[in-house]
Amino acid sequence: MPTPSPIASPYLTRHTRPDRPARRLVCFPHAGGAASFYRPWARYADPSTELLAVQYPGRENRFREPLIPTMEPLVSAVADELLALPPLPTVFFGHSMGAAVAYETLLRLERAGAAHVTRLCVSGRSPDGAADRPAVRTDDEVVEAVRSLGGTHAAVFDDPELRELLLPVIRNDYHLIDGYRRRTDAPPLRADVHALTGDRDPQVTPEEATGWKALTSGSFTLTVLEGDHFYLVPAAERVARTAMEPAQPLPV
Repeated sequence: MPTPSPIASPYLTRHTRPDRPARRLVCFPHAGGAASFYRPWARYADPSTELLAVQYPGRENRFREPLIPTMEPLVSAVADELLALPPLPTVFFGHSMGAAVAYETLLRLERAGAAHVTRLCVSGRSPDGAADRPAVRTDDEVVEAVRSLGGTHAAVFDDPELRELLLPVIRNDYHLIDGYRRRTDAPPLRADVHALTGDRDPQVTPEEATGWKALTSGSFTLTVLEGDHFYLVPAAERVARTAMEPAQPLPV
């Protein structure tokens, strides 16, 4: 697979770089995740789609940078970097914690007057997350929470060295999302919203995912696929192609 093209912002990793991009997909990783999670989606992108993934500090090429433990400074930094890009018809896709980060980032872009993000795809999360979130988790509770969701992270905890390496990042992200509360007085999004979830996701039911409908003045779509919280791993092609459906053209 080709190496992603460099980009000036450390917050954004390019997985494709079309000569003449017509649209853009920006992907937001889950708790403990990184930009590389979305690298395989490049094979499903057409030649005119620019695929970007957000890289949170403290992982992969940003390993030595301080982690950000709260939502506000993270989304402010991401929003600033995205606003600096040339506008293209854009879709946001966020999974789990990434759905909340994508939503808050889009709120900031729309507040700044940006109208080029025409659709928000939120995966594996209801608008307000789990109702029984603990205020504080021990390391063992973080590990158990990750194991209960499956996905690619669970096996790393069997290796003491990998556990020591990755646990601070995952613990940070759980702290961030456990402490996050969506503002109930936030204006509705102008962008359309597409919620996706697995039919056996222990964190969100299809009915709870439908709650995103109330957060937009645009259209709402719900897609339920077979699988658990990480349903999108075996269904990568279908989810990626759904996310990369052409965004609406920008107003003339």
